[in-house]
Amino acid sequence: MNKTAVITGSAGGLGKGIAERLANDGFNLIIQDLNEELLLETEKEFKNNGFNVAAFKSDVSVKKEQKELVQFAVTEFGQIDVFVNNAGVDAVSPFLEIDEEQLSKLFNVNVYGTVFGTQAAAEQFKKQNRGGKIINACSIAGHESYEMLGTYSATKHAVRSFTQTAAKELAQDGITVNAYCPGVAKTKMWDRIDEEMVKYNDDMEPGDAFEEFSSAIKLGRYQEPRDVANLVSFLASEGSGYITGQSILTDGGLVYR
Repeated sequence: MNKTAVITGSAGGLGKGIAERLANDGFNLIIQDLNEELLLETEKEFKNNGFNVAAFKSDVSVKKEQKELVQFAVTEFGQIDVFVNNAGVDAVSPFLEIDEEQLSKLFNVNVYGTVFGTQAAAEQFKKQNRGGKIINACSIAGHESYEMLGTYSATKHAVRSFTQTAAKELAQDGITVNAYCPGVAKTKMWDRIDEEMVKYNDDMEPGDAFEEFSSAIKLGRYQEPRDVANLVSFLASEGSGYITGQSILTDGGLVYR
């Protein structure tokens, strides 16, 4: 196989796990992140593991830079076949404390980034004239809105909606658009959520929020990057060719929709 996958926000966390899985599936990799230091560390690690990988630092919320990311991938490997809009940020606050800065930051990265990445990938897929796969990072918060995570939940609902719209409009070009919806994972993002929850609840201690959410998972354990990467691997494969417009929960049995 000589296929190329672009994964945004892949210097660490779930994005890194997805990139590693796709590399093991045989994909050439373009990893992207805003954190240049961590991005270069991950690129070095992947190269030491024998992966065909190139790193690109950019801001996913800037449409021009999303186009530049796709062009970089084409220059490096001649084509793109899979584009994963993984980059995302979170915020924790009561609804009444949501402000302009929070709304702007989360919508810029989570929503604008997904829209601009999808547009850039689709334009390239059309030039190549052989279809392609776009895979977006949604969340259980794209199916159910959570207290203290109002803005984050709103952005993920938007991602789910844009996934459906793009899937409908791009199907005629052989382009599928789907999303993966992780649950509770032991990542730096969840560490931040847990830390912020404590600030707003005097009865909570560090770790309580994570324990509360993860204890409800029916399969009895919190999520690991490989759980998400397994789903993305399938969505990136030929076996998912008849699936489009779906936002698939991968949460161990937490949200049922």
